[in-house]
Amino acid sequence: MADRIGVGVDFGTTNSAAAIYDGTSLSLVSLEASDPIMPSATYIDRDLQRETGMTAIEQYIEDNTGRKVELVPEVIGHATISVGGGSDPTSRNPGETLSTAVYGDAMTDTGLQGRLFRGTKRLLGNKDVRRLLVFDHPFRLVALITPILLRIKATLDAELPRPYPGGGCLGHPVNFEGRDQHRNQLAHSRLGEAYKYAGFNDTRFYPEPIAAAVSFLHEHPQTSGDHLLTVDFGGGTLDLCVLRRQGEMAFEVVTTHGIGLGGDHIDQLVFRELLFPLLGKGERYTRRGEYGEIETAFPFEDYEDLLVNWAVTYLLNQNKYTTPVQHCIDQGGPALQKFRRLRELIQQNHSYLVFQAIKDFKADLSYHDVAVLDIPEIDVEVELRRTEFEAMIAPLLTDFEGAVDTTLAKANLGREDIDIVLRTGGSSLIPAVHRLLDSRFPNRVVDHDPFTSVANGLAIADFHELPAG
Repeated sequence: MADRIGVGVDFGTTNSAAAIYDGTSLSLVSLEASDPIMPSATYIDRDLQRETGMTAIEQYIEDNTGRKVELVPEVIGHATISVGGGSDPTSRNPGETLSTAVYGDAMTDTGLQGRLFRGTKRLLGNKDVRRLLVFDHPFRLVALITPILLRIKATLDAELPRPYPGGGCLGHPVNFEGRDQHRNQLAHSRLGEAYKYAGFNDTRFYPEPIAAAVSFLHEHPQTSGDHLLTVDFGGGTLDLCVLRRQGEMAFEVVTTHGIGLGGDHIDQLVFRELLFPLLGKGERYTRRGEYGEIETAFPFEDYEDLLVNWAVTYLLNQNKYTTPVQHCIDQGGPALQKFRRLRELIQQNHSYLVFQAIKDFKADLSYHDVAVLDIPEIDVEVELRRTEFEAMIAPLLTDFEGAVDTTLAKANLGREDIDIVLRTGGSSLIPAVHRLLDSRFPNRVVDHDPFTSVANGLAIADFHELPAG
């Protein structure tokens, strides 16, 4: 084992991490300067040059701040029509013809400098998503995530003390997002292909919640108890597993379970509930109609999906969206400030900044009974009590409870049979999640490395060649 090195790669929906273990020392790889956590983002410009991680996000923001979006009609074909002559069907003279372009919907953004892809992992299990068009070039999903994996591989090559052959344990959720019954097989196939293109050879996939459990057992070898339940509540998915321990680092996987629920879903819900009313949702305005001015509801529903998906919010900076907003500003009234906020968010491409503020806000609520969502860029300052936040996310917490109960049912175990509950993942820090687990498993719940437990566990599992199921 002296020459052996364990490598773990946690390619996540929101962020990615990697770790190495040599049997003695366990360390995270610095993917972002001195930070082991790297955003799972790829940015492709018009020359098809690619950036990854935080650089990709910063480039996207810079290229779209203050940029007016204009979609021009795209030529989808040509039509030829007769404009004279050729009336005699027996004549060889075809007459004069005119060829004209046929235009489709306005879909081409001529000023777009680059495309940002974030959360691509969510699409891997969707058989209907095969290629995405990037500046007239069709890109497979594999090609969009490979640059991220190439960066991780290059960083590992640079940090390992001796040549790295490219093996390791690669994390994956228990269930990829989607409804197709074969989504996991498809996602594994695509992800495996991307890893091979990035230079990862002789690898194996390893479920993320089991990796988190391995990390915990490695760090706490004296922990007693037979059955361990891992609850990995991350940015994109909720993953669970039950292990039956058979020794210090020996175990049997009893069952695994996972659903598409994570911190990103909570962030979008907070945006909708707290910020939409401050940006004009529910307001009315006066516009010119065929027979004079009419009062109508502002069409905020046209803005909603683009606002809560920050990677495409820049598309709102089109005349068809900005003109109604400016009209509401010009006519004044009690909702004036709301529409000014909306205009500023759109023109300055502040959506990513808003979501970062929401994440900080959630973190504050984890440690305080009251927190303030403070976004000075759009003049927003909202105070919220933790109890109000928990009432807001109650439907998601119900889904969380259901996933825990389903996992126990699949394991054919009751709550009293679980000896240790391992709580990990960034969303596990929410106090309501703490209480839900503490009430079901009193005095048996422990917290463990919410952001890096999976990467660490993957490296340990690779070193010891631990089973994945």
